[in-house]
Amino acid sequence: MKTRIDGVLLVKPRVWGDERGYFVETWQEERYREAGITGPFVQDNHSKSMYGVLRGLHYQKTRPQGKLVSVSLGSVFDVAVDIRRNSPTFGQWYGVELTQGNQWQLWIPPGLAHGFVVTSDVAHFHYKCTDYYCPGDEAGVRWNDPFFGIVWPVAQPQLSVKDAEAPRFLPDSTM
Repeated sequence: MKTRIDGVLLVKPRVWGDERGYFVETWQEERYREAGITGPFVQDNHSKSMYGVLRGLHYQKTRPQGKLVSVSLGSVFDVAVDIRRNSPTFGQWYGVELTQGNQWQLWIPPGLAHGFVVTSDVAHFHYKCTDYYCPGDEAGVRWNDPFFGIVWPVAQPQLSVKDAEAPRFLPDSTM
């Protein structure tokens, strides 16, 4: 399903469940291609974080990654920020709660900044990426940058040093 950000899609996979638990197909190339999500995917990541941990806003400068993200345990508020200068939705953000209960996924196309904050006691977060992580190419912008005006559900998040020291976004400069 399309969101207000050009290219960002909210995927609501079918979940088969009963009293024993559930089953969900988290990737099926043909079905996802028809929805507008194409790979190839080259790297999968899994992170575990505690309540209030905020990771982001991250992106890669010259090797942008498309990311299909989901939560297998707990809940997060996930955010995509359009930093593509020629995009009709430049400077806008989209946020959604991804949970183990809803099993939703968010497709974040290459060129956007991404971040999330954990809203449950603990969360397991999964990323399916279209390019490899390149530490020398990684960049970030401040999670609470007033240019974007993101409304996070956690007022005082726990940040890494890197995220706490991330620069403000400069809309008129080249990145």
